[in-house]
Amino acid sequence: MDYTAKLDDALNKLHEEGRYRTFIDIEREKGNFPHAVWTRPDGEKQPVTVWCGNDYLGMGQHPVVLNAMHEAIDATGAGSGGTRNISGTTVYHKRLEAELADLHGKEAALLFTSAYIANDATLSTLPKLFPGLIIYSDELNHASMIEGVRRNGGAKRVFRHNDVAHLRELLAADDPAAPKLIAFESVYSMDGDFGPIEDICDLADEFGALTYIDEVHAVGMYGPRGGGVTERDNLAHRIDIINGTLAKAYGVMGGYIAASEKMCDAIRSYAPGFIFTTSLPPAVAAGAAASVAFLKEDQALREQHQTQAKILKLRLKGMGLPIIDHGSHIVPVIVGNPVHTKKMSDMLLEEFGIYVQPINYPTVPRGTERLRFTPSPVHGRKEMDKLVRAMDELWSHCALNRADLSA
Repeated sequence: MDYTAKLDDALNKLHEEGRYRTFIDIEREKGNFPHAVWTRPDGEKQPVTVWCGNDYLGMGQHPVVLNAMHEAIDATGAGSGGTRNISGTTVYHKRLEAELADLHGKEAALLFTSAYIANDATLSTLPKLFPGLIIYSDELNHASMIEGVRRNGGAKRVFRHNDVAHLRELLAADDPAAPKLIAFESVYSMDGDFGPIEDICDLADEFGALTYIDEVHAVGMYGPRGGGVTERDNLAHRIDIINGTLAKAYGVMGGYIAASEKMCDAIRSYAPGFIFTTSLPPAVAAGAAASVAFLKEDQALREQHQTQAKILKLRLKGMGLPIIDHGSHIVPVIVGNPVHTKKMSDMLLEEFGIYVQPINYPTVPRGTERLRFTPSPVHGRKEMDKLVRAMDELWSHCALNRADLSA
């Protein structure tokens, strides 16, 4: 076999479909987020404003977080030195897990290197703990959840997105005695819609199922202490396993689950994705713990974030742009073609210094390609005015409302 030719074929296919991903080389400026510096392909540097980051609240630049990380690295050095079982558990890791358990009102929490790994490792391990387990998974669940369900070797059922009636049909069709788990999300990041949490909990009670929710795009940003949509709606106590991230609203890195002490202990003891990987550096755990603790007290920052999202949606709607608005902080503008979306992204970057990455298949279904904006409390009026003017000019110039980039 000509291996190089096969690689060329695979990459050329992405180029032809307009789905080839290009990494933009940017350097964040300490204390100046969302502003950054882009190194152009010709080596020249250009100032840009980041409009697609997941540092939703700007906590990656917050002095409380940075000071905690500096103190930890000065005290302990760089890495953790091993897996959690072999020298990689420190007071910083335990402190962070205690903060997370308290955040969600659970007995315990278990820290992973990312929320992707937390989802994959937990969902692929549960059938070992509950033989015969059937997992009911929302069709738009994140790739990490899909991968965990796929790899676990157990039975799975996929229900139509947010379709409680379909979920009920699937539950009713299976053996009442079989162990069951319903896996879904609180905020779906591409459309920004909310999962029907209470209705799913009601079905779980009726059919004797466990509940597993991904709150990655909600922790830190919803609820009186940042516990997510489940806290906001007073439903956290009805969820058996809550998955979250430390890399978005909390501005650092890492993922976790929060659950009962026995559930966390069992996952800790059986999940290869936890057992055989080096733990997060102590400085990262320290920064994340400081961020979680700080946001438990700062409701004003959450309110400001929601206000910024509402303002941007209102202004884009006023221009007639096809945005999706489900009431969350996610602001997707549908372009509907991968080539058009990439060109729009390139023009925003090169001509206006606005960085927003195109979102294409398989992240979203074909025909729904989009630009996904993530306004934050640190995107001021000046930045928003510039974005709105740029979108107005480019949308008209490119006639994107008619999907015609030849204009």
